[in-house]
Amino acid sequence: MTSVPGKCHCGQIEWTVKLADQEKSHILCHCDACKIVNGGEFTLNQVIPEENFKLEKGEPSKYTYKGDSGNPVHCFFCPTCSTHIYHHQTALGPKYIIRTAALAGSKEWPVGAEIYCKDNLKWFPKIAETTFPAAPPS
Repeated sequence: MTSVPGKCHCGQIEWTVKLADQEKSHILCHCDACKIVNGGEFTLNQVIPEENFKLEKGEPSKYTYKGDSGNPVHCFFCPTCSTHIYHHQTALGPKYIIRTAALAGSKEWPVGAEIYCKDNLKWFPKIAETTFPAAPPS
């Protein structure tokens, strides 16, 4: 496990995540919620146990919406610059969906998988070898 620092665009919020080498990859999410939040075709993510996330500086804001499972999804973001830090999908239990683009060194990481491909913009090409029409099986 390696500790990887992250920070929001304005630097008000900082955090550290512990990742195994195989977790140093991006899961591209094409769901409509991610497109709206991100203003683009997908978000860059990784799923980690809650205990592998540590808030180092600042206090994120939170909003909640209902996910495809019907359960709440809590979204944590910087109140100043609106960078999304992580989401907690309660259907996944004690796991966080971290936004990997805000982590140090993530520009070098490969794409590991794509999820919610059913919501892709029709002109967008497949990037990963592993794809799922919605969420991957648990």
